[in-house]
Amino acid sequence: VQLVESGGGLVQAGGSLRLSCAGSGFTFDDYDISWFRQAPGKEREGVSYISVSDGTTYYTDSVRGRFTISSDNAKNTVYLQMNSLKPEDTAVYFCAAGRPRHWYWDYAYDWWGQGTQVTVSS
Repeated sequence: VQLVESGGGLVQAGGSLRLSCAGSGFTFDDYDISWFRQAPGKEREGVSYISVSDGTTYYTDSVRGRFTISSDNAKNTVYLQMNSLKPEDTAVYFCAAGRPRHWYWDYAYDWWGQGTQVTVSS
């Protein structure tokens, strides 16, 4: 099983990035995918969730309206479109696959990617 994130980078405040999470080695449609992030000195937090099977999505309050999660099941890939980025969005972003009872329970996920760095300059 492998999850590979890509698309991170350095962007100015107000800019956009699109992160990708490509999954392999498991039946993609059978799992939910979430994005988490961890900033230096802070706990890991849930950012967004998608049920690959039915398209249900959730967002944490701080990104709702700015970020959009989507999936391309044919490519076994989930995307996180991030617009209107703020310096406080700076973190390492991880995708995770699992069947969590509550999407923000990071310990409920089975597999994790290696993370991609997002840095937003002011």
